[in-house]
Amino acid sequence: MTYWIQTDFELHCGIRLPQITLAYATYGELSPQKDNLILYPTSYGAQHPDLDWLIRPDGILNPERWFIVIPNMLGNGLSTSPSNDPACGLQEDGFWFSHWDNVRLQESLLTHHFGVERIRLIYGWSMGAQQAYHWGSLFPDRVERIAALCGTAKTTVHNRVFLESLRSALTADPTWDGRRFLGVPDRGFRAFAHIYASWAASQPFFNQKLYVGLGYATLEDYLTQAWEASYRRRDPHNLLSMIETWIRCDISDNPVHNGNYTAALRSIRARTLVMPSLTDLYFTPADCQAEAEQIPNALYQGIPSIWGHRAGNPYQNPMDEAFIRDAIQDLMQS
Repeated sequence: MTYWIQTDFELHCGIRLPQITLAYATYGELSPQKDNLILYPTSYGAQHPDLDWLIRPDGILNPERWFIVIPNMLGNGLSTSPSNDPACGLQEDGFWFSHWDNVRLQESLLTHHFGVERIRLIYGWSMGAQQAYHWGSLFPDRVERIAALCGTAKTTVHNRVFLESLRSALTADPTWDGRRFLGVPDRGFRAFAHIYASWAASQPFFNQKLYVGLGYATLEDYLTQAWEASYRRRDPHNLLSMIETWIRCDISDNPVHNGNYTAALRSIRARTLVMPSLTDLYFTPADCQAEAEQIPNALYQGIPSIWGHRAGNPYQNPMDEAFIRDAIQDLMQS
């Protein structure tokens, strides 16, 4: 892991940080022509070691051919976040990160550190897909291809209801004082994880008890040992920070597009693969298809899976991984 640091960085929320840090990891080698870079932004709650499983010679992204950069999203605990920078607050302080902040910082890294002008592919799942859309709209001449898996360019009203429920569950813990957690929010973590799990996979996933095949004897084991344990690894202030980024996702909310959502989508010139899971409850196929129809050079291709949102990050699901790998190979050859 390496760090890219910028000074005097003004955030979308209007707060100016004296210093901001982007933590990132690289895989493979940048070609002498600097024409083989793939950008792979992180998703909610994830850090680069959680997502790099698909980077291997026989995987979705081949490091023997591509130079892959994973920038850690602001607020995820590795890049500048409430947990590691006292200058960072939460929405209660009028402080938040946006994808406008994430993408500007990533662009600085690619331009000034790596000297890369054109990106061969931006591969993003969930909040990573949100960042990919922002990249394609803000820098249309620099992005050749986008693979947007299980994500939309703007957070829908229904998606926001889910996110507000997560925030409410976590901050209902007695350790929350209205601005900060004064201890470990044990009840909050449990409620948060149960809500998240119920949306992350489809009804058939749970009805068919696919979690048993993952090594969990009971549903409670799956919820506690997989979901709750995973989020307990994260600082709760960071979880709130990333929720705020997700809620505020809007490809047009920036000085370039000034709220014109349709124009922002139509400005994307990249060959764009819009790939939802057909059973995703966060980013529904209908929502993703509606955006694909407004992107000039988009191909809509749903993942036929009952794994719900998790189909877009199928580290436990070889069938969905193979489907995505084939689609990405086709995209890179187009």
